[in-house]
Amino acid sequence: MAYRVTLIPGDGIGPEVTGAARVVADATDVKIDWEVAEAGEATLRAQGTPLPDSVLESIRRNKVALKGPITTPIGGGFRSVNVALRQQLDLYASVRPARAIAGEGTRFPETDLIVVREATEGLYSGVEHWVDRDHTAAETVAVITRKASDRIVRFAFELARREHRRRVTAVHKANIMKTTGALFQTAFREMAPHYPEIAADERLIDNMCMQLAKKPEEYDVLVTTNLFGDILSDLCAGLAGGLGVAPGALFGETLAVFEPVHGSAPKYAGQDRADPVAEILCLELLLRHLGEPEAAERVFRAVWETIAEKKVVTYDLALPGYTTRPVPASTCSAMAREIARKVPAVDLDRPLPKPRGPAAAATDGALEA
Repeated sequence: MAYRVTLIPGDGIGPEVTGAARVVADATDVKIDWEVAEAGEATLRAQGTPLPDSVLESIRRNKVALKGPITTPIGGGFRSVNVALRQQLDLYASVRPARAIAGEGTRFPETDLIVVREATEGLYSGVEHWVDRDHTAAETVAVITRKASDRIVRFAFELARREHRRRVTAVHKANIMKTTGALFQTAFREMAPHYPEIAADERLIDNMCMQLAKKPEEYDVLVTTNLFGDILSDLCAGLAGGLGVAPGALFGETLAVFEPVHGSAPKYAGQDRADPVAEILCLELLLRHLGEPEAAERVFRAVWETIAEKKVVTYDLALPGYTTRPVPASTCSAMAREIARKVPAVDLDRPLPKPRGPAAAATDGALEA
């Protein structure tokens, strides 16, 4: 049986990294029929919109998508396609595993946690305006609702229960944001007793950043609002080795979209230099979601072995911060081919170099919330 999956190549390095993921997908025994749907800057120029209805219709029809990064203009231009996609499809749960797999140079090799981020409201609700006629003051409204807070908190606890995680930490700023922050805090406090086997605690966002910089290994599942989750997921990606190895997933009630945490890096577009690992690990998460755990595990281990060997890796994984010996930089396509070559040959019974937590399984089909 072939799975039909929407493929959104994206902007900048997007086509290169999604192409790399397809090369690795072809090395598995899973048959995927890719339905390509274009979105982003090129689509804006060609069709007058960066997010055509046909893209949304494709995802609704196929229920699952693999997405490359899409450019979001800074300070002007069109509104974020990523935000619009989440809101229009109600992809409310952003799940971003942070697993330290970048090799011998990783500062925090025990990092293995998951950031669960509410992805449809908060300060990314898009409710903002100028306060005065002269445009010297502006205001953004943070929309926090009890419904969305309950939903994302429940999602985080259900994820922790399925994956045998020991702890869920709510991250907020209720000491200052005494209405919106307190609403999210209340939702968490009232939900936690329904999961007595899971430890529940809270951190203020500023303190959470400090705690992660000191001892990320103590944390398991973090659940938070939109902006805080965006910031924390990048921080956790840095702890685990960088944005180049950070996959992500978005879940709605029946839909799932898998996308890397990193951006479109337009200055590297077409140079075959981009690190394909984050997108390939999105493929891994997608395979788990489809109910293909063996293929997913083969992809993960092939990535792990390729990075550990440091023979065929892109420039970022060859930097001194990631290795203690000189390593020549390879291309994106070469690294994809090396990972693909390893996929059928990996030994699933051989222990990985360090104990592996359950974060990689965090988007199994059971997570279809």
